[in-house]
Amino acid sequence: MTSWSKETFAGTIGKTVEDSVPSWPQPAQAKDGAPNVVVILLDDLGFSQLGCYGSDIATPNIDALAEGGLRYNNFHTTAICSPTRAALLTGRNPHAAGVAFVSGFDNGYPNTRGKVSKETALLSEMLVENGYNTFAVGKWHLVPAAEHSAAGPFDNWPLGRGFERYYGFLEGATNQWNPDLVEDNRRVKQPKTVAEGYHLTEDLTDKAIEYIRDQKSAAPDKPFFAYVAYGATHAPHHAPQDYIDRYKGKYDKGWDVTREEWFARQKAIGLIPQDAVLPPRNPNVREWATLPEAEKKLYARQQEAFAGFLEHTDYHIGRIVDFLREIGQLDNTLIALLSDNGACAMGGQEGTIHTWAESFGVKETLDEKLQRIDEIGSDTANNHYAIGWAQAGNTPLKWYKSFVHAGGVKDPLIIHYPAGIQDGGAVRTQYSYVTDIVPTVLELAGVQAPEVYKGVQQQPVHGTSLAYTLASGDEPTRKETQHFEMVGNRAIWHKGWKAVAAHRPDTPFSDDVWELYHVDEDFTESNDLAQTHPEKLRELIELWWAEAGRYGVLPLDGRSVVAKVRGVEKAKGGAPKHAVTERVFYPSSFGLPFAKQPDIRNKPFEIRAFVNRTTVDDEGVLVAQGGRFGGYALFVQHNRLTFHYNYAWGVQYTITSETELPVGELTLAFRFARTSDNEGVGTLYANGSRIGEGKIGHVGLLGFSKDQFHVGENDPTPVSETYASPFRFSGELKQVVFTLGGYSNSLESQLAVELATE
Repeated sequence: MTSWSKETFAGTIGKTVEDSVPSWPQPAQAKDGAPNVVVILLDDLGFSQLGCYGSDIATPNIDALAEGGLRYNNFHTTAICSPTRAALLTGRNPHAAGVAFVSGFDNGYPNTRGKVSKETALLSEMLVENGYNTFAVGKWHLVPAAEHSAAGPFDNWPLGRGFERYYGFLEGATNQWNPDLVEDNRRVKQPKTVAEGYHLTEDLTDKAIEYIRDQKSAAPDKPFFAYVAYGATHAPHHAPQDYIDRYKGKYDKGWDVTREEWFARQKAIGLIPQDAVLPPRNPNVREWATLPEAEKKLYARQQEAFAGFLEHTDYHIGRIVDFLREIGQLDNTLIALLSDNGACAMGGQEGTIHTWAESFGVKETLDEKLQRIDEIGSDTANNHYAIGWAQAGNTPLKWYKSFVHAGGVKDPLIIHYPAGIQDGGAVRTQYSYVTDIVPTVLELAGVQAPEVYKGVQQQPVHGTSLAYTLASGDEPTRKETQHFEMVGNRAIWHKGWKAVAAHRPDTPFSDDVWELYHVDEDFTESNDLAQTHPEKLRELIELWWAEAGRYGVLPLDGRSVVAKVRGVEKAKGGAPKHAVTERVFYPSSFGLPFAKQPDIRNKPFEIRAFVNRTTVDDEGVLVAQGGRFGGYALFVQHNRLTFHYNYAWGVQYTITSETELPVGELTLAFRFARTSDNEGVGTLYANGSRIGEGKIGHVGLLGFSKDQFHVGENDPTPVSETYASPFRFSGELKQVVFTLGGYSNSLESQLAVELATE
């Protein structure tokens, strides 16, 4: 008989059970003794910032992993977050995996889709098919923002890429005190408030331990893969006050002395070669001794907050390790701890209190920063340290995150695996790259990377297993060549030599100056040999082009982010300049990402909210985009309608109705009319009657924030400090309608009359 089932049935089927032979399918089984795998990924952590890599920041739990495991001093990443994560989880070079730049940007070519190609299966997908349970917590940043909404698609979210459970945040950064959280395929609220002691690092750790506990209770003999990608130590540098206070006064010595001390310690602990040279300060870092005392005070406080943030993270990493030890799983667990790129210099010369605002040209004065110095690290700040601390964080290397000089790409890697490492505490010097983690895990787990996964032909794994380094530090490096490209910066390493070129955005690549280093003998890339070995440089440049063609790096895109966005808009044809569109939104706790929000920047628009108020006490947010660090909200409070635009700290625009609101069925509206570029007039309406008006400036960035868009509430932080989040509307909110680029028919005639009289 022919079976209707698609199952490959090993028995036989007759007319009855008596003349049939049963068979039961067997689930995939991991090989005997296959290790649990825990990958701990830190964010924007420089080469020297861990205690076991030379710093004076207390990281005892991470140091203990190094003491019982191995430290790698020649490990490299891609120089920025999303590409490193793609390479880490696939074992393929980032351009080949479709993630050449940060997730969410697609320049129209296969190497920059902002999401991982289906031709490059993730480690989670490989392991879950081979008898592992898989779960992830923390930062994802491998799915474009346009796919962050309740409509998905979800195939690039963690659960769509082989993870069975997920808890964390999808974007590249989030507020550590008030994050945008997702569990599995839905948005969730943080489990407690800041006042109740909430911090994201603790929350992620709780969830990781919960997932491991639940898995080991249900299947004690089944191995697991846990991907723990903390938001730490990416800005904002948020930490409990008692952790920050532990470093009070410690960095009054400044970044120059700190860098020298860390460099000396790196030599003393045997992390770097004794003949390594400390390069001069990067050109954009000022000499600490020449700074005014007020600036020194501010910058020292910034580093205190960072150090507290890192020590706090170390404590929670220790909780995971302690739990594995408590349940008897530590010895058979492979733990790999690494950073995604070098320390970040995006805080600029002075650092920031309000990072998002400064990135869009809202410059805080030094006096304003000093006034808020005690807020650094708290939930009222979005702080980043000054560039001098980023240089110290990358000691003894040059440059920073996004550069492919060593300061951007040479990062800490610790591997702890008691069952496979005999000389705990040793330093490994073999050249390695982030793609090497996947083949290492596969080799130790006894798993073969699939040639076809879910019907899609797979690219081969590009990395080289590091399993050979676990047993011996004497084995020569097995990798021969590794290319790099990030925002036009290019480099190639080949058999101990490195050619590297920094690229200035929006300039021809032919203007780039290539440098040459014999890095086997020059750990810090201090001795440029381009003039003395031109033939070696030409050889490496030609090899770079060959590798770039082989691994999908081309076409090169050296444009600035602004130019890239404009180029994409132009290539797509752009939107009609005078188009008027209407969008309807309904109350939902599942916010919309920036890419899905109504675009109200520097254009006329109207918001109409259809509500039913049964009492004068019915109040709350009708619609809000953003929060404490930028955004806008239309809300009812104290029986009046208010539109509030929080452009930046100290720059706020508020329009409140002159009269109180009636109860009953209402159409509440806000209309913005441009009067000149970047400013205009906002008007409030109730049932078509004008009830308030005011001027609004800086509208070129109105609604331009990475925070969520919500209807009926404002979460996780308030746009206006006159209310506390989420400030849900307590009456009935039926829907909110945005008219973009114009106004609804019901107000067009009224608008003409009003403009004629102004």
